[in-house]
Amino acid sequence: MTNIDLDAYFGHKAEPEGFRSGFVALTGRPNAGKSTLLNRLLGQKVAIVSDKPQTTRTKIQGIYTDERMQAVFFDTPGIHKPKSRLGEYMNKAADSVCGDVDVICYLVDASKPFYKSDEVICTRLLAGKAPVFLLLNKIDLLTGEQAAALRDECAARFPFARVLLLSAAAGDNVDELMDALYQELPAGPRYFDEEQVTDQPERQIMAEIIREKLFHATRDEIPHSAAVMIEQYKRRENGMLYLEAYIYVERDSQKGIVIGRGGSMLRQIGSAARKELEELFDEEIFLDLRVKVRKDWRDDPRLLRGLGYDEKKL
Repeated sequence: MTNIDLDAYFGHKAEPEGFRSGFVALTGRPNAGKSTLLNRLLGQKVAIVSDKPQTTRTKIQGIYTDERMQAVFFDTPGIHKPKSRLGEYMNKAADSVCGDVDVICYLVDASKPFYKSDEVICTRLLAGKAPVFLLLNKIDLLTGEQAAALRDECAARFPFARVLLLSAAAGDNVDELMDALYQELPAGPRYFDEEQVTDQPERQIMAEIIREKLFHATRDEIPHSAAVMIEQYKRRENGMLYLEAYIYVERDSQKGIVIGRGGSMLRQIGSAARKELEELFDEEIFLDLRVKVRKDWRDDPRLLRGLGYDEKKL
């Protein structure tokens, strides 16, 4: 019987010798820099970035591929004490990811104290099967001596597989992290095409970009009382992509803040979002933003499912 190269027969590209692949969870307390790190690793935005806690609400899959490995990242919501159904979903999303990956990366803001809650979370993560990397982020805010002392202290207190110093914002030591991941991931194939960087649908990415611009424009006035849903997504005869997006808030006073005097705030949000969307998707976009009040939407199971927060899918 003739020997057949099955990879060639079915059109699969054979992986080079030593190629590795696997799944990596990025987790930690809110505002530790998880989304910033994911965007840095991929070289483009797939995760919303804000200085507000609990910005990431769903698992975001980012795919990094080079000539020696493919690492599939899950940017989990920040682990926190939940105050709503949405908060409970976010914690369950984080837990579900960490229970089924090859490596867990726990990010800590190195410029802040190592809290008791960090110790509890690390103990829980280390009780699992996956090796845990402690990533001490934002070292650009510390002196070299302070960063080294913190690294040594953490390594002495917990049996982490690695303790790494880095700055996701500045890109410091990110290559060191990728080298460490390569050494830890198992041998395996590419699970995704090498040009693919996320499995998030376009609508989800668009909604997240609008939500990011909303956060930046309203600052502390609209913390996590807002959600964005793309209601219409269609191509017009002139070739322009028409998007109708609703911003959901919980109170009439919040609606007034989002709209602003004479619609000024809403125009600012829409202009910033449209600019980034057109750059990202390389096409003309007509963005129609509207604001709706949905009282206590964060505890509304039906709306949460519509926004993609479905516990049954975890």
